[in-house]
Amino acid sequence: MLSLGIETSCDETAASLVENGRVILSNVIASSLKLHRKHQGIIPEIASRAHIESISLVVEQALKEAGRKIIDIDLVCVTKGPGLIGSLLVGISFARGLSYALKKPLVGVDHLEAHLYASFLSNKPAMPFMALAKRKAKPLPCRLIGLVVSGGHTSLFLVKKGFTFKTLGATVDDAAGEAFDKVAKLLNLGYPGGPEIERIAKGGNPKAVKLSCMGPEGLDFSFSGIKTAVLYKTQDTRHKTQNADMAASFQRAVVEALVEKSFSACARHKIKTLVIGGGVAANNYLRNRFNQEADLRNIKVYFPAPALSLDNAAMIAGLGYQLYKHGKLLRARGAWRE
Repeated sequence: MLSLGIETSCDETAASLVENGRVILSNVIASSLKLHRKHQGIIPEIASRAHIESISLVVEQALKEAGRKIIDIDLVCVTKGPGLIGSLLVGISFARGLSYALKKPLVGVDHLEAHLYASFLSNKPAMPFMALAKRKAKPLPCRLIGLVVSGGHTSLFLVKKGFTFKTLGATVDDAAGEAFDKVAKLLNLGYPGGPEIERIAKGGNPKAVKLSCMGPEGLDFSFSGIKTAVLYKTQDTRHKTQNADMAASFQRAVVEALVEKSFSACARHKIKTLVIGGGVAANNYLRNRFNQEADLRNIKVYFPAPALSLDNAAMIAGLGYQLYKHGKLLRARGAWRE
């Protein structure tokens, strides 16, 4: 079965063709990030207008790169949320129209859940967007703990057989990625802040500044407090702290909070598989720290390819196929029907 995935939840307009829910044939992304950079954040109206301009071209390019025609599509999958309302509307409207015209089923996919599925996608050799050798598909586990950590969300899920997702915890204020962006702004670094914090932190001492993420009890997260702590420390003229040390200390504190809660969820539910997804999952310090802890606890931890950590349509097409296969969230011929 050939699935077309469409992703327009934020500032990336993406389309992908995936075979049988596992093998990526194409994955095209048009980003409007340069339009938002001067604002130091995403402007919803700019993002939705960029989607309108790009979506047809992106789908056409995905078909071209896969060597397929539009009539070859068997299933249309689209991000239904969460995300920016205007951006989502563009993708959903396009997908509904295409589904109706082709008389093919339509599946709405949760963006956060799809981030966890990204680790189970494979690709054919020499795919330029992956920038890596052939990646084999990992077996799909029956039960797992999933952590989605991105600019807008930080959530823990229990995933059971049949792709049933249960939320175990979420941020009560800022998401981890949002905290990275705001701290980068406090340190006069670039936007987006995640890559800049990681880059400068390599030259810093992660124990130079005492920082912590004092989140709520249980499996919920909080990253607003550490952002405020960095603000106060940068304004404290009595103690001059180098940006590299501050960035390294901040990064360490955030990652330790993510590690602690994620492995606590694994222990609480007696699950030996942990899957990480979302844009912050591309952070190499985070990946190394999770791998270290997983080795100590004898837990398997999965990450997607770095290119699939960011928003993309391959994860939408892949999970959409699995939902269709299990009879979930099926919409026939463009009509939204549970």
